[in-house]
Amino acid sequence: MTSPLRVGVIGIGARSAIARNVENRATPARLVASCDPRPEAAERARSLFGDHVEFASNIEAFIAQGLDAAIVTTPDDTHADVAERLLLAGIAVYLEKPLATSIADADRVLQAAYDSGSRLYVGHNMRHMHVVRALRDIVRRGEIGEVKAIWCRHFVGNGGDYYFKDWHAERARVGSLLLQKGAHDLDVIHWIAGGYTRDVSAIGDLAVYGQVESRRDNRDRLLGDWFSYDNWPPLAQTDLNPLVDVEDISMMNMRLDNGVLASYQQCHFTPDYWRNYTVIGTEGRAENFGDSAGGVVRVWNRRHAYAARGDIEYPIVGDEAGHGDADALTLDEFLEFVRHGSATDTSPVAARQAIAAGITAAESLRDGSRPRVVSPVPHHLLEYFERHQRS
Repeated sequence: MTSPLRVGVIGIGARSAIARNVENRATPARLVASCDPRPEAAERARSLFGDHVEFASNIEAFIAQGLDAAIVTTPDDTHADVAERLLLAGIAVYLEKPLATSIADADRVLQAAYDSGSRLYVGHNMRHMHVVRALRDIVRRGEIGEVKAIWCRHFVGNGGDYYFKDWHAERARVGSLLLQKGAHDLDVIHWIAGGYTRDVSAIGDLAVYGQVESRRDNRDRLLGDWFSYDNWPPLAQTDLNPLVDVEDISMMNMRLDNGVLASYQQCHFTPDYWRNYTVIGTEGRAENFGDSAGGVVRVWNRRHAYAARGDIEYPIVGDEAGHGDADALTLDEFLEFVRHGSATDTSPVAARQAIAAGITAAESLRDGSRPRVVSPVPHHLLEYFERHQRS
């Protein structure tokens, strides 16, 4: 009988709870190790995972645990260094998105997987959300013809709590929220459209949270300590990060390499929190209303005037708690990939192209909205991942 995979998690922050999905999966696996350099992280790890999970305060001790795979949920600007170390040590890596905070670092992670032969999986869990798969299935069935345009509006109603009270608020740590938050949606746009962004331009501003004077160093706390729906309206927020220099509203336009035109808008001070995708083809359009259980995807594929309910309606099921269901499905896919090398719906190349689009858009945004060309994936890496990890 095959022994369960030995899995560890490094970075005991808000996203580390996904590691609790490791056990009781279709592929036998055990969570055996955790790692974080912060003194307070040991107690948090014990409360999340139990006393049986060995805690390490440095990556060397973590690697020494004899791991088959590791889940990386460290801060974004550490992703490349941590993933590279693990991959070169022969450990399969589940890397929380975004892949990295620079294109060069993203390519360095891909190169480490190439050099070591270790398996790399980037946690773009939205590819397992029902709303995204429903839209993609509509396109693949030909219900709206050939895709010509995709629009995404992201109402980040929890943005003040999620991204402006810790390191996410600092350009030096995240680049921009087009990268940290937008990587999800840019990847979805690429997946549905069947192409990657080639040309991009963007505008944006720090329109609201820069005016909030209440600031606090929150390194002694985590998201759960300050999150509340009572933190409203946005200008009444308190305890923002001492430095806030990322944009809280951004808009980008894209031309994909297959000719599809796309746009992405992101706002962190809306009262509601959800995504709206509109996909327009040569024979109709599809659009979601709500992005979790209880929402719907509607299709218009006959000519008429205003028709609120469309011509076809598909219910959205699952993901009652945001992308919680998708987190479990993503871990299932990762563990099967580690054990059997099975094909995955995610792709390291796609993850790189999502952050490349976001990074290049941020450069345009901060340079008078000048159009920019997204740098391509090095050919040997593109060829390697197409051969060894087909989407």
